Amino acid sequence: MLLSPIFIAHYQGQLLISKEIIQHMDFIQESEPDLKKPIVIAAMQDMGNVGGIVIDFLNKQLKTQRFRLAKSSYPTYVIDKGGYIGLPDENWEYRNTNDLIVFGGGVGQPQTNEELHSLCQDVIDVAKKYSSKFIYTLGGFHTTRELNNSPKTYVTTTSAQLTNQLEKLNVNITPQKSVITGFNGLILGYAKMNGIQGIGLYGELNDPEIPQYRAAISIIKTLEKLTYQKLGNVSELEYMAQNIDEKTKNRWSPNFRQ
Repeated sequence: MLLSPIFIAHYQGQLLISKEIIQHMDFIQESEPDLKKPIVIAAMQDMGNVGGIVIDFLNKQLKTQRFRLAKSSYPTYVIDKGGYIGLPDENWEYRNTNDLIVFGGGVGQPQTNEELHSLCQDVIDVAKKYSSKFIYTLGGFHTTRELNNSPKTYVTTTSAQLTNQLEKLNVNITPQKSVITGFNGLILGYAKMNGIQGIGLYGELNDPEIPQYRAAISIIKTLEKLTYQKLGNVSELEYMAQNIDEKTKNRWSPNFRQ
């Protein structure tokens, strides 16, 4: 994993994020949920919007309640609505249910490194506040392997010891060294630096430009195995995957199938 200068300074013992970074984000605590050592699941939009799909699925299926909001203070772009402009509403929600915190989803990821690091630090601060022991993150795993509608989910963790434990559960460990960019990778680094166990789940996909519902389904099933709980009915996601197939089937050659 590549570390930015901000990340390296933090890693070398400077555990407080700078005031300059904090000013790029607003964090609004809307309520104080009664949580006891909750699991944290945190992810943002990425390749194939896998992280966003899973987060939205969890919030809908588990009927989570919002208790905290992260907002971008200074947008880096405007939206042309056809003759007039609008300002983007960039925000990401913390939601909870039954000793589970779900963070992320929303639209896109932070536009600056400062906001990205500020968000990662805030997730860690919230996890510590409620004595969380585990942080899960989710995303896409780009591959050229023919998936035949059955993508795998690959798992990486914050320690070799934790990985060894997960191997006993018959999950697929990431097969090679790689760099994981964006929030859905960096949050694992923040978890490790702060003594919180972290697990990343990354679903295989071929085309990062279209929504990858089957990768999301694969991640959800792996997440259920690791957390020992049922997270919801994936039939709607299966329908969406079939719908994407119909819309894109004429784009690919016979030798390439989603």
